[in-house]
Amino acid sequence: MKKWILVLLLLPVFAEAQSKRKLRIAAEKEKAITESNLLKHVQYLADDKLEGRRTGTAGELLAMEYIIGYYKTLSIEPKGSNGFVQEFEINEGLQLDAQNEFKINGHPLELQEEYFPMAFSARIAAKGKPALALSEAGQPWFKDLKELLEENKQNPHFDIEETIKKLAKEAAAKKATAFIIYNSGTQVDNVQFNKNDNSQLLPIPVIYVKPAAVKKYFSDLSASLQIELQVSLSSKIRKARNIIAYINNNASNTVVLGAHYDHLGYGEDKNALDAVHAVHNGADDNASGTAALLELARKLKNQSPKANNYLLIHFSGEELGLMGSKYWLENPTIQTSANYMINMDMVGRYDTARKLTIGGYGTSPVWGNMVPELAKNLAFKLDSAGTGPSDHASFYRKDIPVLFFFTGSHPDYHKSTDDWDKINYQGITEIVQLIYKIVESADSKGKLDFTKTREQQMGRSNRFTVSLGVIPDYGYTGTGMRIDGASAGKLAEKIGLKAGDVLLQLGDYKFVDVNSYMQSLSKFKKGDKTRLIYKRGTEEISVEVEF
Repeated sequence: MKKWILVLLLLPVFAEAQSKRKLRIAAEKEKAITESNLLKHVQYLADDKLEGRRTGTAGELLAMEYIIGYYKTLSIEPKGSNGFVQEFEINEGLQLDAQNEFKINGHPLELQEEYFPMAFSARIAAKGKPALALSEAGQPWFKDLKELLEENKQNPHFDIEETIKKLAKEAAAKKATAFIIYNSGTQVDNVQFNKNDNSQLLPIPVIYVKPAAVKKYFSDLSASLQIELQVSLSSKIRKARNIIAYINNNASNTVVLGAHYDHLGYGEDKNALDAVHAVHNGADDNASGTAALLELARKLKNQSPKANNYLLIHFSGEELGLMGSKYWLENPTIQTSANYMINMDMVGRYDTARKLTIGGYGTSPVWGNMVPELAKNLAFKLDSAGTGPSDHASFYRKDIPVLFFFTGSHPDYHKSTDDWDKINYQGITEIVQLIYKIVESADSKGKLDFTKTREQQMGRSNRFTVSLGVIPDYGYTGTGMRIDGASAGKLAEKIGLKAGDVLLQLGDYKFVDVNSYMQSLSKFKKGDKTRLIYKRGTEEISVEVEF
């Protein structure tokens, strides 16, 4: 009898042990499935046949089809503007075509390095043998801007571009076949190729020759030069596509889970860090984050915490300046209250030495105790900033709490050597499990409060010793540099710059886009004082700044 009593007492213990064993086996099986799927996803997305998934290319379309196909197998609802897809345009402006040519005495000058055509130049060829000092009908004309610049250096209304157009039209009326401009002086001329210029084309080609070539070819004013030139410019618009899926729990708030799936292609956008013309597969950047998002979607579809809906967005155009995330926020495909956003970008190189960085930690007080506790079995470090060089920054600027998962940079970053066999798939699996636990834990917290944080300074170039502390709008297609905002506590905020302002000039240096703005910064050092000119609406504002 006593034996039977003992058996009855031990039955619950055995049952509990058996239950725990089943749960452990199920968890190990689920972990193995996740790791296996991650490997398959990354291997496909980082395959050479996708040619680096450059925004708007056939390779990126293959990646899109793969991602959509996976969501269809999971029976997850599409939530783009057309099925799973939200298409948008990236206007790259005017491009200098390979057909451009400029020869002096049979020697070809290097496009961009030694010369460039003006954006308003006629797209035609011209040739002749003009004298530098003469202006003859039926020949190209030359114009040194030196005296014009000297005469107008105190004239705040002097516009070099409008002056060049006026002079070129006058030359064309007198039968000049081309107008070649240069500056032999030391005063800044601000002559630039403005890819966003949509003004009327002039009747003749207009070429600007840079100072190094001026010294080489234009030193003898009495010389006649054999000139051959061809101007070829074309407008370029790329089609980009966000991919959006949705798990609908009929909740009042929606959690956004995101990762960009575009990469560098062959490096055509000049954002690669090697000079190799080869496929940049982007296994870590960001096939790893894309794969992680797909597996989070699978886990949430199988067992979803119910107090939130889940919007799964694969962004395009991230490498070109967070264009996909900004576009979605300006053109949302669903009207819902965004609770918080989690972004996964480069999560494929985790190990105990290269810790997992969890960014956005300071964007909501809810993250304070929850995140470190859930991540305690991983090697990690926290970053409070809600900004940074990835798509979560777009959501943070809309006052939405964020978290950003990132396993750090490495020697293969933005190089053709970022391949699938260098990824730690077990590490991504652990990160996916962590994010799922965070989503589970946050489910009972309701709508999360938002907190502003310091600005992240990742990626700042060593070429610059000064900064205004502005966030460029890379999608702006006008003249100047429009900003998405001013970094907290930085110079731009102190002088009152706001999102939407268009920066036009810093000291002597005018800028037509982000690149020319960056070039102007390199001219200044800490302690320098100068004047910034910017436009707010239709008002042009000038303000003194000290770096």
